[in-house]
Amino acid sequence: MENLRLTPQDIVRKEFKPKRMGGGFDPTDVDTFLDEIIKDYDTFNKIQNELEDENRRLRSQIEELNKQLAVAGSQKTVTPQATGTTNMDILKRLSNLERRVFGAQVDEQQNNGSHLI
Repeated sequence: MENLRLTPQDIVRKEFKPKRMGGGFDPTDVDTFLDEIIKDYDTFNKIQNELEDENRRLRSQIEELNKQLAVAGSQKTVTPQATGTTNMDILKRLSNLERRVFGAQVDEQQNNGSHLI
């Protein structure tokens, strides 16, 4: 808006100097045209104000959503994929746990060719 040089009031108050030579412009035509310009200018101002309001509202929504995202991110649980744990790592850990819990039974049965069910 800073680059606008005329206000609707400037347009309404504009007075044209008559030409010294020749017929000049018909004042009714000039006034009619200026009325159309004023209407368009008022519409432009109204649209710009609405867009500025919408821009403020959307920026506020973005700020709120970013806050919600930050809160949700801090509450996020750690998954095996997030820590870099693979399925193979999990299977190895499970196998080690079975050995500790069942001790020699698991080793014995695996060596004999039978498996725990």
